[in-house]
Amino acid sequence: MRHRLAIALGYAVLVLLVFAPAALADNDGRGFYGPTTDKAVTNMFFGVILFFPVFVFLMSMLQRALDRRKEARKAAAKQLHSSPWRGGW
Repeated sequence: MRHRLAIALGYAVLVLLVFAPAALADNDGRGFYGPTTDKAVTNMFFGVILFFPVFVFLMSMLQRALDRRKEARKAAAKQLHSSPWRGGW
């Protein structure tokens, strides 16, 4: 089973390496966006600058929600195990 997987993976990598030059040669190497101008680079990096604060904000909100769930779960577990009849004689 592992031998077949290794062979299949090897062939997949080989096929990708064989067809990569043809994919990169399309459109004179300009890519899918078009020619690289100062305006295109500036607009792309404004997008990068905008991405990071939005990403940090969204991840902070996710962390806050997960921490709130964790604290609620811990409080429920504490309430469950804090019975007045707990203990021995």
